[in-house]
Amino acid sequence: MRTLETNDWILLNSIIYKIYTTESMREMREQFLEQIRMLVDFDSADFYLPSRDGSRSLTAPITFNCDQDNSQLYEMLDYSRGIMYSGKSLIYRETDIMSDEKREETEYYKKVYRPNNWHYSLQMILARDRVFVGVITLYRCIGKDNFQYDDIFLLDMLKDHLAYRLHQDMKNGSPLEEKLTVTQACEKYELTHQEHNILKMLMAGENNDQICGELTISVNTLKKHILNIYRKLGIRNRVQMFKMIREKE
Repeated sequence: MRTLETNDWILLNSIIYKIYTTESMREMREQFLEQIRMLVDFDSADFYLPSRDGSRSLTAPITFNCDQDNSQLYEMLDYSRGIMYSGKSLIYRETDIMSDEKREETEYYKKVYRPNNWHYSLQMILARDRVFVGVITLYRCIGKDNFQYDDIFLLDMLKDHLAYRLHQDMKNGSPLEEKLTVTQACEKYELTHQEHNILKMLMAGENNDQICGELTISVNTLKKHILNIYRKLGIRNRVQMFKMIREKE
């Protein structure tokens, strides 16, 4: 079992403090994935919340080094859904549930793991008062060792704090995803002045030709700017952009 050093305890206390004191749910989850990486090695991660419409689906993803929203594909994992909605918090490695050989033959492995060069995962199911409130998955790339029980031990120290915060927000009717203004998004994700202008125009509903005419740039240059904006915001398309950014300041 890993012996925690003083710096580990300091970081754990910092994570717990931010879980309770960060007002924005989105920001709290982003900070959690960034900070936990200093304690547990992983290459990518996602953090989903349950939909509140009773559909038993996942929504409002926060991702780290992930290129897509895998929530729909996630629902192909019948065994995982059973665990998620059991009403219990649990941390486990996917290899604790099925062998590598079987995992590699699943559609989820073929459609999600393999294209992202992932192999191992560590999952954190969060629940309180028998209510599922969130799920975090950490991924390691092909060629790396599997997660260890020390990693499970560290996450276990945080799961009840996270579950309590998520449950309180759900009980109080807090919004799942707080939208940012264009200015807030530009400041937070360090968009350039030109990217700021383009994002503002996109949110105003202007098409590519209109934006190119106003800024006197080519379509190819605009497309490069838009791809940079998407990359910085961690999104892939305009639908996700409108879900993340408010139409008015």
